[in-house]
Amino acid sequence: MKSLMSLWSMMAEESAISCCTSARRDINTVSARVEHEGLSFLTITLPDLGKSFQRWLDLGRVASHPSFLTERGGSLPRFLGGFFSRVFDRSSGLLLDEPCTDSILAIRQLTLMFGKIELECSDARKLQSVRNYVKCEQEVRLSDKELSKRDLAEFVCMSDMLFGRLFTKVDRDIYIGNYVPRHGPGSTADGLKGNQKFHQVVWTERLENAGLAAGENLLPNWRNYAELAGVDFLEPGSEVPVKVTLVPKTLKTPRVIAMEPTCMQYMQQAVLHRLLAHLYQDNFLSRVIGFDDQTPNQELARQGSANNRTATLDLSDASDRVSNQLVRSMFHRWPHLSGAIDATRSRRAELPSGEVIRLAKFASMGSALCFPIEAMVFTTLIFMGIQRSSNTPLSLKHLKRYEGSVRVFGDDLIVPRDNVTSVVRVLEHFGARVGTSKSFWTGKFRESCGKEYFNGHDVSITRVRQAFPAQRQDVSEVVSLVSLRNQLYMSGYWKTVRWIDGILERLLTHFPTIGPHSSLLGRVSFLANNAKAFAGSRLHPRHQSPVVKGFVVMAKPPRDPLDGTGALLKCLLKLDSGSSLRSSISCYPSSATNYELNAPSLVPLEVKSPMVSGDHLERSGRPKSLSMKLGWRSPL
Repeated sequence: MKSLMSLWSMMAEESAISCCTSARRDINTVSARVEHEGLSFLTITLPDLGKSFQRWLDLGRVASHPSFLTERGGSLPRFLGGFFSRVFDRSSGLLLDEPCTDSILAIRQLTLMFGKIELECSDARKLQSVRNYVKCEQEVRLSDKELSKRDLAEFVCMSDMLFGRLFTKVDRDIYIGNYVPRHGPGSTADGLKGNQKFHQVVWTERLENAGLAAGENLLPNWRNYAELAGVDFLEPGSEVPVKVTLVPKTLKTPRVIAMEPTCMQYMQQAVLHRLLAHLYQDNFLSRVIGFDDQTPNQELARQGSANNRTATLDLSDASDRVSNQLVRSMFHRWPHLSGAIDATRSRRAELPSGEVIRLAKFASMGSALCFPIEAMVFTTLIFMGIQRSSNTPLSLKHLKRYEGSVRVFGDDLIVPRDNVTSVVRVLEHFGARVGTSKSFWTGKFRESCGKEYFNGHDVSITRVRQAFPAQRQDVSEVVSLVSLRNQLYMSGYWKTVRWIDGILERLLTHFPTIGPHSSLLGRVSFLANNAKAFAGSRLHPRHQSPVVKGFVVMAKPPRDPLDGTGALLKCLLKLDSGSSLRSSISCYPSSATNYELNAPSLVPLEVKSPMVSGDHLERSGRPKSLSMKLGWRSPL
């Protein structure tokens, strides 16, 4: 905690210099409150002020905050008052005609930087998250009852107009068996991991009845038909429920996900990749819905902050609020596709307490189909809102006019500002919940997909993702700190960077200067293109390019040998998936060998591996731990 406090102080001083103010009293305030309130002041109280500040920017005026006193005779908070006075008028609290963009960035950086640090939250907060999950399920049921036949008919009509051609193509693929199942990279409800997933002995009658036969998908060929005798075909009432689990997100609340049974995840991937393959080929839908590129959303948010033509909306508990009733209505005209989607959907969930509940939602995070189908539902509701706002039935020709003003990436939505009130009303009528703290359309602040803008200026911040490492063996924390250092360097916090360099130099015996794409753990520098910047470098004997000595992060997947029909099936599936349009939207492939991680010079840690590795039949699954190896590598 002392290191985090020191980091905040360094960044406050540096921000104050760039904004021509002082942060001495602010540093004293934070020091006193951290000592009294603990880490929660940095990770919960300050981020809450940052979120309120964003609302104030959108509304154009300051409002009181329960955790911070206001100035005497004024309306601005005393805390960070030097920065606030460069954005809002001291007496009236109204947004200045020309607010200081650097001060806006500084306030956001100093309040929100610890808001998403990955720390275990208390048991009470975990229990509350599970209760909210159950409460959300009850609200979905209530929302279903409130929808009229007219609402559903309008929803289906708009969905057919948007996705009818896409669904027809996927329905044909399911009918003729033009799909390739594959295993996801994560854990499953029945505990199978890595190569173990290719020895499935459980299937469901619902999958079988939907035409997703075990013989077609579990066997490499029909010569192995006898192995089906060992497969247990489960009736609907005996199916393995999804396993609700909590994973670290912030100190305030954990992330609630649901692990799917292996057979469900396996066939969900088959449907997913046919949906994506055809969607990417659709000129209109590929411009409106995104799955693997957030840049269009970010660019539209930037434009909206400058011209005020678009609004950014963020949905709370987005995946948990998509009703299965809506999804079934959306696909009902395509029997083979709707049958596959329904058969691959888990109907029950097991809570951490062991209680099993029946699900009204389509799926939680953890289902391979959750992300694309929620995007299709939200896209349909957006255009319904636009249609109701314009009071004119929309045709496909009219829909295409909204390219560049409507964009959906998961629960991050871009919509036309002129229609935003109607869109919000339709979303909430159909069960979604618009997060008012992260939705903007009144002022000149916009946020989407991790990027924030004010009046066309990028005011995105650098976040601290993990606690500081205590020793070199804390590899994940070391990698995170190197990433933080390099992001701060690119953001111009050079005094703070020199302080972090001192910490890293004590941890790492070799910490070279590198370019942003080097696999080494090192310090990114604008001088990296200059060969003289690489101290201690030498020429590679074959490539005649510079190499320097430094640490490379290594990840070793667990040993998990696979042979027999399972090995043959895996190899055949890899051959089939290699020719697909986009092999996966997951950042973790299903198997890997020993590999070097690209050092996250400018981005947080993402473990990636080759899609096909030489010994994937010997080792498979996500690495259980990380290590660092000293060696000579290119700094470029």
